[in-house]
Amino acid sequence: MRIAMVSEHASPLAALGGVDAGGQNVHVAALSTGLARRGHDVRVYTRRDDPDLPQRVELAPGVEVVHVDAGPAGHVPKDDMLPFMPALAAGMAADWLEWEPDVVHSHFWMSGVAALDAAGRLAAPPPLVHTFHALGVVKRRHQGADDTSPAEREWLEPDVGRRVAGVVATCSDEAFELKKLGVPPRNISVIPCGVDLDHFSPGGEREQRRRRHRVLSVGRLVPRKGVGTVIEAIAEVAAEGFDVELVVVGGGAAGPRGADPEVDRLERIAALAGVADRVELRGQVPQSDLPDVYRSADVVVCAPWYEPFGIVPLEAMACGVPVVASSVGGLIDSVVDGGTGRHVPPRDVAAVAAAIRGLLLDDQLRRQLGENGRRRMTRRYAWSRIAADTERTYLATIAEARGTTTQSSHDPGAIRRTRGATR
Repeated sequence: MRIAMVSEHASPLAALGGVDAGGQNVHVAALSTGLARRGHDVRVYTRRDDPDLPQRVELAPGVEVVHVDAGPAGHVPKDDMLPFMPALAAGMAADWLEWEPDVVHSHFWMSGVAALDAAGRLAAPPPLVHTFHALGVVKRRHQGADDTSPAEREWLEPDVGRRVAGVVATCSDEAFELKKLGVPPRNISVIPCGVDLDHFSPGGEREQRRRRHRVLSVGRLVPRKGVGTVIEAIAEVAAEGFDVELVVVGGGAAGPRGADPEVDRLERIAALAGVADRVELRGQVPQSDLPDVYRSADVVVCAPWYEPFGIVPLEAMACGVPVVASSVGGLIDSVVDGGTGRHVPPRDVAAVAAAIRGLLLDDQLRRQLGENGRRRMTRRYAWSRIAADTERTYLATIAEARGTTTQSSHDPGAIRRTRGATR
């Protein structure tokens, strides 16, 4: 197959540097590479955000990143990009006239808007599959006035879900939300994000601790990630006599006051709780160094108010570390309560503290949960498995669009021959 990926604000090339990459960057890079390894040709279309970038860059064998001129060739906050989607659509449509993709997979709602626009410019458009990565209705529910999404998202996002041929949800909770938005259930497939099992593994170096026990929190530093809850929970655990430290990876490191408002807020929480000497705000850590940090922890805590999916628990479990996770969004699916970690209600300091305490008291339980987590990642969340499942979704979507039977995944050229015969 020829597969067109659309990722308007999240270039897969950013995943190579690690520290500036978010979940969507990593997802698109890993999925595209996994599909190429299965014999497919993949082009990833993203907005040019640097005038010095070449038009085309090879990400991996069989994967090419195409930079489309859409708006200024510089950084633009993703919530300000909607006016540039017609230009992105025009650039993609021009390329598709020559390349003729068999299927288009857009990522994030604005990419879906652009992909539908581009397809509408073609006489014989390919079928479109879409992954939202996050839903505006859920974001507004939890952030309210702090949500910076453009107003148009409220109606454009559901429209994308209803118009594309298929939607790939990353968890069962998202599939439930999509049905409420009017997306036909028969068009929804649930395929989770994956994890690099070679990079994130139990074997390898462990960063040295400062105290007997280490709890780890990884992710962007925004209030909804619940790091403040984790700090307050650590204070409760420390008050009971545990020699414990909390390392927070992500966001800006502690520094001059005012440089990062969220860092300032978390420092105040730690000071008021009396654990400033136990909490380290590490800042960004390169992807290459993250496994050593994960392996140094007794427990990884993910305590967001809401989470569309969540890559961090996968990385922790792949490293054999148990996870305490809020029972929200994708964490409900990925972390098995009592099997690979513990579920806790969001924003519940006492519950988080109790879960941490229980795991720190039982070395054997931590080892067992860690082994179970690694096994679960190997069986269900390897990128090779995610790519194979996504490939099957593409084939079924293409077959339904053409009124044919699904082609064999062992013959990548079959779809190309079928497509050519119908033109």
